[in-house]
Amino acid sequence: MWRKHHRAQEHLRPCATTHQPASRRRVRGSRGKNTLLGLLLLPMLALTSMGSITSSASAQGTAHARINLASKLHAPAIAPASPPVGFVEFCDRYPEECRPIGRPTTFQIRLTPTRWDLIRQVNAYINRKVKPLTDQEIYNRPEVWEYPTSGVGDCEDYVLLKKRYLEALGFPPEALLIAVVLDENGGGHAVLLVRTDRGDFALDNRRNRILPWNRTGYTYLLRQSQRDPGQWVAITRNPAIKPKVYGNN
Repeated sequence: MWRKHHRAQEHLRPCATTHQPASRRRVRGSRGKNTLLGLLLLPMLALTSMGSITSSASAQGTAHARINLASKLHAPAIAPASPPVGFVEFCDRYPEECRPIGRPTTFQIRLTPTRWDLIRQVNAYINRKVKPLTDQEIYNRPEVWEYPTSGVGDCEDYVLLKKRYLEALGFPPEALLIAVVLDENGGGHAVLLVRTDRGDFALDNRRNRILPWNRTGYTYLLRQSQRDPGQWVAITRNPAIKPKVYGNN
């Protein structure tokens, strides 16, 4: 099993109960058909976006204006780190999602207006379609990383689905990195970092606006390695920092 070769961080459960978007009501029941339908429609969305993006130079300038060009930094890899336990269990169930890419890489995507528009649309679409529920409410367990095919999930579930959608649209997996952070209240949270030639940008289920990773107000702890998605690296130099509130959002 995958976990035999990786020591998981038992304490690290990314999603904290300290935040639930007020505009999102909790719902139960299956919305998996809508979510999967969205995955099928996104390639058509990509073609539409690629066609419209060439309409005028002013349109391209507007798209670029949405990107904060002041930040061109990437979340560092300070040292190897143990992955969250929920991710280890996820890799047991989906080993194909955790295989090394087979080559060293520091790959960054070129952030064209077309790609930026696709990233924005995927983030907003999944934030709208998936409703927030804790793992305790869904699975009666404190921590489960899983694709939210039933239409409900917590922060890392949003991240997993956004990563899958973007990969289906042609984004390379080594440029899509899951990161575990502390929010402004010290609670655990997870975001998806998109590594670009303009810096790392965070896709977050708490907001539709996509920000540079170092302007989210979060303290970054860990992220996936680019060379091997099953391996994680520390972003902070202080290994004592841990989420003080565990749960899900």
